[in-house]
Amino acid sequence: MTPSQAASPPFSHRLAMSADAPRLAALMDTAIGELQKGFLSAEQIAASRMIMGIDRQLIADATYFIVECGGEIAGCGGWSRRATLYGGDHSPGRDAALLDPRVDAARVRAMYTSPAFARRGVGRLILSLCEAAARAEGFTRVELAGTLSGQPLYESCGYGVIEPILDDRGGVPVPLVRMGKAL
Repeated sequence: MTPSQAASPPFSHRLAMSADAPRLAALMDTAIGELQKGFLSAEQIAASRMIMGIDRQLIADATYFIVECGGEIAGCGGWSRRATLYGGDHSPGRDAALLDPRVDAARVRAMYTSPAFARRGVGRLILSLCEAAARAEGFTRVELAGTLSGQPLYESCGYGVIEPILDDRGGVPVPLVRMGKAL
């Protein structure tokens, strides 16, 4: 065991429930505001709140995970068998159509880490849970829309860039990166 592994906190995970929504929304707001600094301007961070956030459909579909440490939510994220690539409940342009695992890529969605737990393996754990669950349902590929701050994590986990996205639905263009991976 390496020293960093010995110092790692014990994380547990579970599926999110409807009752978790207020705590998840608060974590997402904090993560957007803090972890995007250095990557986005203040205006882009504000616009991000319009195009990102909680997606209760993921909770209802039982595809949204919470990672906890000592009773605190360290992070959250999920996957989807629906067509929407990213966005929260309030984001325009959502598409609830079911994907066909034989031809479509599952979506990794709404990944957020508490700033207090950033760079401690939370994102990797969530990705592994999402990928395993999507694989179990017959998907052979996954795609996601990553933030610029999240892109290094996704690349280190084997995701490749498909295309850049510039989303201006929040009033100011916010750069994202569509990425994918074979399972």
